[in-house]
Amino acid sequence: MPTIQAVVRVSKQFLPHMSNLLNDPRVTVYIGDGFKFLADNESTYDCIITDSSDPVGPAASLFQKPYFQLLHDALTPGGHISTQGESLWLHLPLIKELRDMTSKIFSVSEYAYTTIPTYPSGPLAAALAATSALRPSVMSRTPGTARLSTPLLSTFPSLPVSCSTRTRTSRPSSVAAFSLENKPAKKILLLGSGFVARPCAEYIVRGLRTSLPSLVVLSLALKPSPSTTGISLDVNNEEALDKAVIKSAIKGKTHVVTTSYVNPAMRELDQAAKDAGIVVFNEIGLDPGIDHLYAVKTIDEVHAKGGKIKKFLSYCGGLPPPILLVVPRRSLALLNNASFYESGEAISVGGKELMAHANPYYITPAFAFVAYPNRDSKPFREFYGIEEAETVIRGTLRYQGFPEFIKTLVDMGFLNADEKEWLKEGASPLTWKELTQKAVGAESSNESVLIAKIKELATFPNESEAARITQGLRWIGLFSSEKLETLMKYEDGERDLVMLQHKFFVEWADGSEQVLTSTMEAYGSPKAHSAMALTVGLPCGIATQLVLDGVLNKAGVQAPYTKDVCDPIREILEANGVSLVERAL
Repeated sequence: MPTIQAVVRVSKQFLPHMSNLLNDPRVTVYIGDGFKFLADNESTYDCIITDSSDPVGPAASLFQKPYFQLLHDALTPGGHISTQGESLWLHLPLIKELRDMTSKIFSVSEYAYTTIPTYPSGPLAAALAATSALRPSVMSRTPGTARLSTPLLSTFPSLPVSCSTRTRTSRPSSVAAFSLENKPAKKILLLGSGFVARPCAEYIVRGLRTSLPSLVVLSLALKPSPSTTGISLDVNNEEALDKAVIKSAIKGKTHVVTTSYVNPAMRELDQAAKDAGIVVFNEIGLDPGIDHLYAVKTIDEVHAKGGKIKKFLSYCGGLPPPILLVVPRRSLALLNNASFYESGEAISVGGKELMAHANPYYITPAFAFVAYPNRDSKPFREFYGIEEAETVIRGTLRYQGFPEFIKTLVDMGFLNADEKEWLKEGASPLTWKELTQKAVGAESSNESVLIAKIKELATFPNESEAARITQGLRWIGLFSSEKLETLMKYEDGERDLVMLQHKFFVEWADGSEQVLTSTMEAYGSPKAHSAMALTVGLPCGIATQLVLDGVLNKAGVQAPYTKDVCDPIREILEANGVSLVERAL
C-alpha cells in the first residue's frame, strides 16, 4: 500500500496536469484491496472503468471471470463497465476470451477500439459490457476517419484529451455507446439575456455532466448547444412571472443559483427555502463571487497559521484596457451609498459624496487606478470571520480622472433619481442635448450655452480640468443627438479588462507584519467572451453544476463565505483557466 500511496503523491507533485481530477470534490480516492472493495459495494455504481496494466503477473486476475463477476455485482441496474481491451493485432485470443466470458456474465458484451500512435501496434481497445441493452452511437465520418461519440470516449481508459476530436481508424467499425435514456433529464431555466448568460449556459451544457441536460434560456439570442432552447418573456407581465423567482422556486421545490447579493428580502425566505429542501445559492459571479472564493482562501490560511487580518481591502473593476483610452470612454455607473470600517470606525458615505473618497490605488505601473468604497462592506467582517480587522473595505476600481467626471454628472443632476416630468412615458422624445438642457436648466440646447451652465453648476480646479471634462461630455454625446450606447460600446476587435485585487494586512503570532495580495488581470477575447461575461457567467455555471451534482446541498439562502463551499468552486474555476495570482509583498 505505501507504494500505491506514493504513486498518488508523486503524480500530484510531478504530473499536476494529469492528476488534477484527484482534487475534484466529487472524487474519493480509496487505496486498498480492490476485490474486497467491490465485494463490499454491491449494486452501488452506474459505471466502473478499469484502467489496468497488461495481463501479466498479478494483473492477470483483472482479465479473469471472478473479477468480472464482482464488477457485475457492483453495478446498479442498467450499469456498465469499460476495461482495457489490449490490441487487435497482438491479443486476438485474449480478446475472444474476454468476449466469451463477459457475454456469459452481462446482458450485453461489446468491443470497441481506436488508434493511439503511442500504443504498441496502434490500436487501443476497450471491452464494454452492460447489465441492460446498449444502443449504437452516432459517428460522423469523412473518408478514412471516424469521430467517436463523447459517451464512448469517456469510457476509454486514460484516453488522451487530444483524441477526443477526430480519431483515425484502420477500417470502418460499428461502435457501441451506452444509452442514457434511463437517466432522469435535468431541466434548467436560465434567467438572463445579456452577454454574461452565454458562458454560464455553455458550462452547464458542456459534455454529459448532467444526463440529457435541457436548458431553457430566457432571451438568449445564441444557443450554445442543441440541448438549449431560447425563449422570450415579458418581465412586466405579472401572469408570466407569477411570483418572485425565489418564491416560485420554493413553491416548486426548485434550486436557485444567482449572481446577486443576498438582500434582506431574500434572507426572509431562508426558513421557507429550508422547509422546501432547496438550495438558494447567491453571490457567485465576479464581484460578488470570485472575490469571495479567494478572500476566504487566504483568510483561512492566515488563521490556520495563527495570524490575524488587521486590514482587508478588496477592489474590482470592469474597464476598457489602457490601449482604448485614446478616446474618453468611461465606465459609467449609478452611485451607491457605501459603508465600511476604517481604523476601527464605522463610516457611511452617501452616493453624491462617494467620489470624494476615491484615492489613487497602485497595482502595477501599467495602470493609473483610483479606488473607492462601494455598497455595504461592514457585514463582511462577520461573513469572512475577520472580527479582528480594523479596516474592511470592498470597492470599485476606475481609472484616474473618473471621479471628477462622475462628480460633474452629479452636479449636473444626471444621477438624480427623482422622477422627471419630461422623462415620463408619453412625454415628447428628447435628443441628448435637449435632455442635457432640461437636466441643467439651461436656456437653450446650444453647446456653448450648455457648457457655460455646466461651469456654473460644477466646480473645476482649473481651466484645463474643465476642458478635459467638457470634452468627455462632448464625446459621449451629451451635446448632440447621438445615442450614448452607440458611442460607449466596444467595436469589433476590441476587448475589455477585469481587474480584481485583494490586499490583506497580516499580523503574525510573533508580532511581525506582512502584506498579501491576490490579483486577477483578465482580458476579453474579441472572438469569444468578454472578460466580464466569462468571470461572471462561468462561476455561476460551475455553482449550478455543483448544486445539480449534490456537492452544494445545504438547504436555505446562502452565499460562498466558507471554505467548504468556496474550495470546490474555486478548484473547478482554476481548472477552467480563471484564477487569481497570490503574492507576499
